[in-house]
Amino acid sequence: MDQAARRQFLQVGLATSAAILLAGCEGSGQKATGLPGPSWPSESSRRASQPRPAPPQAQPAPTGLPQGVQARTEWTRSGPIAALADPMGRIGRITIHHDGMTPFYSVNKADAARRLESIRNSHVQRGWADIGYHYIIDPSGRVWQGRPINLQGAHVKDENPGNLGIMVMGNFDSQRPTPAALNSLDQFVAMQMRQYRLSVRNIYTHQELRPTACPGRSLQAYMTQTRAMSGRMARA
Repeated sequence: MDQAARRQFLQVGLATSAAILLAGCEGSGQKATGLPGPSWPSESSRRASQPRPAPPQAQPAPTGLPQGVQARTEWTRSGPIAALADPMGRIGRITIHHDGMTPFYSVNKADAARRLESIRNSHVQRGWADIGYHYIIDPSGRVWQGRPINLQGAHVKDENPGNLGIMVMGNFDSQRPTPAALNSLDQFVAMQMRQYRLSVRNIYTHQELRPTACPGRSLQAYMTQTRAMSGRMARA
């Protein structure tokens, strides 16, 4: 192989490797090793989408923070750029995600706060209003406030209006959610179901709305189980 051919081969290889590393929550199933990838929903194109309407029984978002939720001031000093987001409107469904980054096991509050801020910075650098999710659950089971729920999220492309985004920290193609995180997920989602008068039929995972690997194999399997008739979320 001459020098010109060798350089061309290396350039193609590097481009392919970069594409794999950028795969995130809305990736194609490749194991993500960095921050969430650029194929996530664009805030700048949100008004051109054709979202499904929220069901008639959907309730408006309350202004207060649910009991026990860590306020965003616990992890960031920056507020959302409201001019870049649309109002949330009536909430008619909930979508569950993982962050799709490297596996995350820490139960330390400061570690979770740093990870949240790194995700927010990544989203803002793409021109988004804020972190894309409304609530985040860490491996210890803490629930964190993300984007204020009076603002539409940026977590499922073309499907964000009236859609509450809840993310569990970690990559569940590479690890399993902790029992504490799953317990909090069931309890917190059940609380939101009561708040907005939703049933488990209104609870989705990211891959059920868009072609993506999110929320990872193990969390997807758990969501199928917990929403079943005898599952914890269905019985809550």
